[in-house]
Amino acid sequence: MTGRAIVLLSLAALASAAGLRVTDPLLALIASEYRVTPGAAAAVITGFSVAYGLLQVVHGPVGDRIGKYRVVTAATALSALGTFACAAAPSLGWLVVARFVSGATVGALIPVSMAWIGDVVPYERRQPVLARFLIGQMFGVALGTTAGGVLGEIFGWRAVFVVLGVLYLVIAALLALELRGNPLTRRTGGAAVSVPDAFRRMGGLLSLPWVRVMLVTVFTEALLFYGALSFVALHLHERLGVSLGASGALVTAFAAGGLLYAATAGRIVPRLGERGLVLAGGTLLGLAWLGMIAAPSAAWAVPCLTAAGTGLYMLHNTLQVHATQMAPEARGAAVSLFALSLFTGQSAGVWISARIVDHFGTRPVFAVAALGLPLLALEFRRRLATK
Repeated sequence: MTGRAIVLLSLAALASAAGLRVTDPLLALIASEYRVTPGAAAAVITGFSVAYGLLQVVHGPVGDRIGKYRVVTAATALSALGTFACAAAPSLGWLVVARFVSGATVGALIPVSMAWIGDVVPYERRQPVLARFLIGQMFGVALGTTAGGVLGEIFGWRAVFVVLGVLYLVIAALLALELRGNPLTRRTGGAAVSVPDAFRRMGGLLSLPWVRVMLVTVFTEALLFYGALSFVALHLHERLGVSLGASGALVTAFAAGGLLYAATAGRIVPRLGERGLVLAGGTLLGLAWLGMIAAPSAAWAVPCLTAAGTGLYMLHNTLQVHATQMAPEARGAAVSLFALSLFTGQSAGVWISARIVDHFGTRPVFAVAALGLPLLALEFRRRLATK
């Protein structure tokens, strides 16, 4: 009974990732319409990511209390409203507000889904299952960047948000049908606790040393990686002369790398083990961003982005599995703390990178990622050995 339910959660992850990445190839269009720099237009990414992360402190405890599948279903439906508001935004300020509002609900979809999977799938099978669940997220990255670039170039950036809002509505309807017909989706994953008690549990988790290691690691990973990824489409457009539509489509090579990992995770995970995955992922990430700096053409950038996707999911999937096991009795709260750190790091990375890009271009941002991500992987690998 879990198979179809997880597939539908993967579709919700697809919509969430599409919403997160859809503005990357639209930055130049948004900047042009509102007559601002691309760095200033990147506030639409930062605003979404800030809300996406901050509201985790609500989504997880509520999911522990009333049911995680129910929370994902409701959040998907509400996400459509904020997305339609983006399409109608009369100014950059209103667009940032609308993105913040939509990020507040979209942020529930992936982490609360992961927590539900943690409730129903045993730990020894969880890493391959999570990798398959995240296929939806990877397709969402591809959909967001490709559709954002192509539809934005042809019909304007507002049309992109209309299409995305319709996608949320369709997926919400499918989730609601599954919630009605599958008793497993109404499982809460432990003894029911009040929302205030769930918040107290979340605060108590911060006293655990391993939890702090996890939160700092995922914050740094997101800051370095997504601070660079958010400006790849702009780099391809401005530095390598690629059209807006094509630049968004090329970024899907990142998602292809993640899909490559998901397709082979069942064989790679037992062979390399967690520490081996982390080391291999960090190495690939360093090489990928160095390649992006040196890329003389768009064709050269494709294998670099594919390597970046594979490397990221080797590292990040290992982090995610540990996140689902930090506190099994309050899994929603624990995974929400993890997601809060992830998207706080992403917001900080985009904000810092935007300022660097406006003054020095994209290559320094890629250089920081090329150096920092392998060092982070080495440190986390060391921590795993002493856990």
